[in-house]
Amino acid sequence: MVSRARPARSQGTPVIGMMLVGTCITVFTLLIATRPLVPSDAADAALLNRMLLWNGILPRAALALIAGAALGLSGALLQRVLRNPIADASTLGIAAGAELAMTAAMSVSPLLIGLPREMIAFGGGITAVALVLALSWRRGLDPVTVALSGMIVSLIASALSVTLVLSRGEYAMSIYIWGAGSLSQQDWNGVLSLGPRLILGLAAALLLVRPLRILALDDSGARSLGLALHSTRLAIVALAVWLAASVTSEVGVIGFLGLAAPAIARLAGTRSSGRLMVAAPLTGAGLLFLTDCLTQILGPGFTDLAPTGAGTALLGGPLLLFLLPRVHAVSAIAARPAGALNRLATPIQALALLFTALVLLFAVVLTFGPADNGWHVATGALFADLLPFRLPRTSVAAGAGAMLAAAGFIMQRMTGNPIASPEVLGVSGGSGAGLTIALFLFGFPSPVTMLLSMALGALAAFLAMIAISARAGFSPDRMLLAGVGVGAFAMAIVTMVLAQGDMRGYILLTWLSGSTNRAGAFEAWTAILSLAALTAPLPFLSRWLTILPLGAGLGRAVGLPVGASRLVLAILAALMTAIASFLVGPLSLTGLIAPHLARLAGFRAPGHQLAASLIFGAGVLMAADWLSRVVIYPYQVPVGLFAALIGGPYLVWLLSRK
Repeated sequence: MVSRARPARSQGTPVIGMMLVGTCITVFTLLIATRPLVPSDAADAALLNRMLLWNGILPRAALALIAGAALGLSGALLQRVLRNPIADASTLGIAAGAELAMTAAMSVSPLLIGLPREMIAFGGGITAVALVLALSWRRGLDPVTVALSGMIVSLIASALSVTLVLSRGEYAMSIYIWGAGSLSQQDWNGVLSLGPRLILGLAAALLLVRPLRILALDDSGARSLGLALHSTRLAIVALAVWLAASVTSEVGVIGFLGLAAPAIARLAGTRSSGRLMVAAPLTGAGLLFLTDCLTQILGPGFTDLAPTGAGTALLGGPLLLFLLPRVHAVSAIAARPAGALNRLATPIQALALLFTALVLLFAVVLTFGPADNGWHVATGALFADLLPFRLPRTSVAAGAGAMLAAAGFIMQRMTGNPIASPEVLGVSGGSGAGLTIALFLFGFPSPVTMLLSMALGALAAFLAMIAISARAGFSPDRMLLAGVGVGAFAMAIVTMVLAQGDMRGYILLTWLSGSTNRAGAFEAWTAILSLAALTAPLPFLSRWLTILPLGAGLGRAVGLPVGASRLVLAILAALMTAIASFLVGPLSLTGLIAPHLARLAGFRAPGHQLAASLIFGAGVLMAADWLSRVVIYPYQVPVGLFAALIGGPYLVWLLSRK
């Protein structure tokens, strides 16, 4: 019965292909007809219009087709070789690694970009995917673990990229415009550069059709047919990374196209490896061509509505969520059994010791630091002079860290998922999307408007993630993927504004970095009062936090209003995430680290674990803020990025163990 169904579906592939071709032709005709023209009273207007057509629009259209085909082929290869329907350059960290390598080259010296850009991008991409595969190898390249590893590597690479961009301010906006995937052309050089690579990639992919068919079996079956499994897999991954890196080096990051093209080709009925190697590039070419034409048609005058890569990234989040039912983990991601954790005999005394250590850390951060003549302890008049600068930023770091820790604690308790946190589940990204919308609506909104919009965005992202994962019974693997999808969609919205290169983009870039350099009395009091107000109800909700990890069925059986309790906790977590993200950015990972440290320290009861999480969260971000001031003195690294560079390796270590 299955064999009969497949041909019926494959018969629809030519029809869908013809519809895509017809749509592309129609939209391109509309673009040519409505394109801006040089005023006819200008000298040589006809010549200028002809130059714009032959050296701008036509090479751009050809490059869109070539780049889309290359990314579609790259995604098809990765999905086949890893047996993972959500594998592509974006989800595996390849694009982020290539962008980091290119950003590093441009930041060190613009002259380095004269070196082979393709090799620079390939080096970054292959390093990123090697890390992802190494992290997920012990779990048999489990699709969920691969996706989570890709998210971690992408987060670390993004933090490093933003750090480099901020350190080279004169190139900041230009790097982001390039990184958002702009296809604008002034000649045919891009087409002549990328076209031969696509032809070579297609030829190599067609030669690899038989190994790809064999790799569709399990590993033992592939070995029994005489396939050199590891070398073949490495060669196919290298080919896919080379194709994606070639596109990234030429036009920047084109988000999630390698995910969309093979998925649409399969939905249209393409099943065999050979046909997919043809259908996926054609689908990718059509998708990118359509997106690019629409950004030009909808943009005012000679400008685009948004960079094409940022536009395609908007497809990524919804498509990931659509593909969730097709992703199955090889082994379930679950918390370590409670009995395996140490339990403190005297948690109150342990909390007192932790709080004492926090107070001592607070004193050290305020008084100890480097100067031009070496390290010093500020006392007397020097301490009074430094206090107005150090106290607000230290208070902001401590308050934001504690709020992120509380939000992570709530999310882990609500979902029963030990790796849930505002950063991992896309809630921090949702707050960024809310900030972006506020910048669009109000231009330069007040801090109160920014906070409110970020809170609404964070709440919308959290509720969306809860609604999606509830259909799968809050399965940890589906929840993680839902968070990745929601976060990808939210950050695509942020990227679209960043790539505009105006002052709104600078505000978002500052927010992304999480800098406390400009923290003053308003930010300090916002952190302190918000922490006090939002964490005060949590001790009275300990019954909810105890029962919810056991599941909705048990909760209803003991009389818990599951829906209402989740909504209340979601609002508290979203508010804390939004305010903390406003203060220290979205990348710190403190919301994941602090509850883990509390659990590893042996705090098991909800109240004790919450108190310990607050102390650990405040301490982690205070220490990160202090280190961000001293590691490259007299320069500073934004605290949010510095914390991410600490938390990212911790998350890597955690994933490699569990």
